Amino acid sequence: MADTTHSHSPAKFKRWNPGAWGVIAVILAAIALFAPDTLTETIVFTLRALGGTAPFILFAVSAVAYLKASGTENLLAKAFEGNPARMIVMAALIGGISPFCSCEVIPFIAALLAVGAPLGAVMAFWLASPLMDPAMFAITSGTLGFDFALAKTLAAVSIGMMGGFSVMLMANTPIFANPLRKVPAASSCCGTSKPFSGKPVWKFWKQSDRLGTFVDTARDNAIFLTKWLTLAYLIEALMLRYIPADWIAGLLGGTGIMPILLGAFVGAPAYLNGYAAVPLVDALLAQGMSNGAAMSFVIAGGVSCIPAAIAVWALVKPRVFAAYLGFALTGAIFAGLAWQAVA
Repeated sequence: MADTTHSHSPAKFKRWNPGAWGVIAVILAAIALFAPDTLTETIVFTLRALGGTAPFILFAVSAVAYLKASGTENLLAKAFEGNPARMIVMAALIGGISPFCSCEVIPFIAALLAVGAPLGAVMAFWLASPLMDPAMFAITSGTLGFDFALAKTLAAVSIGMMGGFSVMLMANTPIFANPLRKVPAASSCCGTSKPFSGKPVWKFWKQSDRLGTFVDTARDNAIFLTKWLTLAYLIEALMLRYIPADWIAGLLGGTGIMPILLGAFVGAPAYLNGYAAVPLVDALLAQGMSNGAAMSFVIAGGVSCIPAAIAVWALVKPRVFAAYLGFALTGAIFAGLAWQAVA
């Protein structure tokens, strides 16, 4: 959209964007104004929850920083070589453990598509990647339990393979024929640093640039996780206090398919990100949300959240993007049904 600001104007209008810390401050101010007797209790609940998650945050931050600094992420490209079926399986598996954030996926996938990587393997990676990574596994394990984290990881890989093989089988249909937009230049909103090329350097601390990458990545991820988890635990405290448990149990409880469907359809608009969603789901479970609905919520929300969706929308045509969302929703429902049966 054209800039209509007069050239002689000394300042330009900027839309207010408070960020997570700003929202936290607004919520605490509102509590202090309208329910001051609950402010201390809410803050204590948030800090205790954050303290209980701290060891998992530390592990997650260290693991992702090591992967970045050592250049281990460069091994991911090998998943897109060889037999197409093997590529899909490997792409789904690696997508579930890759340290990429959603914005970094765009240049990575753009480069793979430019050299002819099959869309089926790319789709498998796209579907699995936003659902799980080392940091998210640690946070999920610490709050919702190891079993839930493992089940979500298996669901991520399964949904990736489902989407990948579906695309491979329908590669010549109108949906997936000529699927790409004009490939954008490789850029990232995650910073100016680029992934290291070549073989991984496991003893990265011997190289100053890699050591700097470790420090920068650890710092950025620590800030990111702390602010979003603080906001999430604050919202969890409010949910537990003000949202009637009977209402949650009636809407998202029970053993039928309806709570799972609702969890999947509510997941997209209600989802913040994979980390902030964990405490929210924990609160919903405490108020009567069914296990299956919880799983469908985190799966559907994870794939369709704005950063993950933009990574796909930026590179493919709308019909392929619609298929991506369809795979995500279908996979979320099946994952919810499977988890409901075994949990």
